Amino acid sequence: MPEPVATLDEIRALLRHLPDPDAAAGGAAATREAQLTKPAGALGRLEALAEWLATWQARHPPRLDHPRTVVFAGNHGVAARGVSAYPAAVTAQMVQNFISGGAAVNQLCRAIDADLRVYEMNLETPTADIVEAPAMSEEECARAIAYGMMAVEPGIDALAVGEMGIANTTIAAALCLALFGGEAADWTGPGTGVAGAALDNKRAVVAAAVARHTPEMGDPVDVLRRLGGLEFAAMAGAILAARMGRVPVVLDGFCSAAAAAVLYAADPRALDHCVAGHVSAEPGHRRLLERIEKPPLLDLGMRLGEASGATLALSILKAAATCHAGMATFAEAGVSGPAG
Repeated sequence: MPEPVATLDEIRALLRHLPDPDAAAGGAAATREAQLTKPAGALGRLEALAEWLATWQARHPPRLDHPRTVVFAGNHGVAARGVSAYPAAVTAQMVQNFISGGAAVNQLCRAIDADLRVYEMNLETPTADIVEAPAMSEEECARAIAYGMMAVEPGIDALAVGEMGIANTTIAAALCLALFGGEAADWTGPGTGVAGAALDNKRAVVAAAVARHTPEMGDPVDVLRRLGGLEFAAMAGAILAARMGRVPVVLDGFCSAAAAAVLYAADPRALDHCVAGHVSAEPGHRRLLERIEKPPLLDLGMRLGEASGATLALSILKAAATCHAGMATFAEAGVSGPAG
């Protein structure tokens, strides 16, 4: 990957200067919504989503003509501890599958006409084993965040954020445990399908990693550096850059939500431009979405990752924007509005 330069202090500074929502665009959306040919509230969350899109795109009406799905791929040293049902080599193999167009996310992007970008994060060099050492140096973490920020380019209407990486649910569980407390078992689930003694081992690894770093951990950005991974840092960077560029974000599963949770822990307003595309079958994901106050758009029992749930949810955002912009008002249609 390229070598963007940044420091973690620069990232912290950005978090202190987050753009506010565009109240004028949101107000225009609310005004139009009240005039459309339907009973008030009849389209449920689609109405709120249209206003949310306008608010964070800073324009009215909102549009979703150019959505982008981003998948960041990284490898983790902790994978050597047997926390996944698959070997670490699968990460690079799946990246090739994305490039060849054979993964689920390729089909979903094709179905909704979304642009797919896949980013390899030094797959040949896994991050350090978090049970033994910080996952990344400050420079490595800062560069990964900056690299993720580069995925947000002008002209994107919305961003679906996901990842690929063997052992990534172990990383997500460790981040959540460090950020929000509880027990390792609260956050650690089967991931790719571990069960029994293997799941017990995974939970023990998560608990040991967090215990190893707790005495030295600083702010949430430091938690990311110590317990995260390159693709987690890149996802956090993409979400942060989207906020700076007024691009609404759709979070995918447990891992992208855990990356986003780092920003939430730094400032609960940092995810106001994000929605949760779905809630996965990974048990910790539902708990995490409740903690960061993001009710999911979909609940389909998915647990694939690779931004599949977020990409599917983009279709709902498209529907919300299309209904809002295309429906006639009562006056235009010659339909009587509500009495009184």
